[in-house]
Amino acid sequence: ENFIHLCNPHLEKMKEDILYHFALGTGTHDFPALFGDVKFVCVGGSPSRMKAFITYIAEELGLGSPGCDYPNICAGTDRYAMYKVGPVLSVSHGMGIPSISIMLHELIKLLYHAKCSNITIIRIGTSGGIGLEPGSVVITRQSVDATFKPQFEQVILGKTVIRSTNLDEQLAKELMQCSKEINQFNTVIGNTMCTLDFYEGQGRLDGAICLYNEEEKLQYLKEAYDSGVRNIEMESSVFAAMCNLSGVKAAVVCVTLLNRLEGDQISSSHDVLVEYQQRPQKLVGYFIKKSLGKV
Repeated sequence: ENFIHLCNPHLEKMKEDILYHFALGTGTHDFPALFGDVKFVCVGGSPSRMKAFITYIAEELGLGSPGCDYPNICAGTDRYAMYKVGPVLSVSHGMGIPSISIMLHELIKLLYHAKCSNITIIRIGTSGGIGLEPGSVVITRQSVDATFKPQFEQVILGKTVIRSTNLDEQLAKELMQCSKEINQFNTVIGNTMCTLDFYEGQGRLDGAICLYNEEEKLQYLKEAYDSGVRNIEMESSVFAAMCNLSGVKAAVVCVTLLNRLEGDQISSSHDVLVEYQQRPQKLVGYFIKKSLGKV
């Protein structure tokens, strides 16, 4: 049994642990009863997408009745949304490193207090592609920073701390195999660049501020491509670092909404974007079904 490893000796001394941003606490909620059977955790930016995912996975696993509504477990707060069906937990994390980091601290503690074991956490999301057809799905090999280094840098007590951003290689291969079995959309394994911003940090020309030209932008994106980067988003580095430290198997599966070598604005129609966003859900849904022997 592979249990969650908490890198914090102080938690042992606390009578009660309040997960403030989830509106849950060990003094008010029975974590093992509520979450003890969880094996798969899927996280993504938007609350509505994570609700759509739980509805989809419930249907796929034959656990829900049509039109069934899944209550938001974090209804006491509007920071994050959380849904559960059977062994699957679906949680929103907002946009960017700070938002997902806060969520992950509390999620990892939740799984620890619930005495969960053999957990797989997968981020399903959207991204900008580099040199890929829009709608392609990228399974992350390594998350790299904006200088293409596979690391997450954080200042703690005034000192810079650098953490590894490696993800589970075997899990990435299993997800790739699942994509071949579904055979519905282009999927690649590649590096994912995690930035601190959507505009300047990703070399866009369409933000409120831009002090570089198109040539410089394209040179940067081509350098990223040559270093193995296939997509850009804003959460994978801290996600990989925190899952590593907690001993949790983790993967990042993101669809690309556009090819950044061809533009900056996301101009596909609403219906096309909705279908693109369902691709990581389909892939991860199939992986969960297969893992549970339901394919």
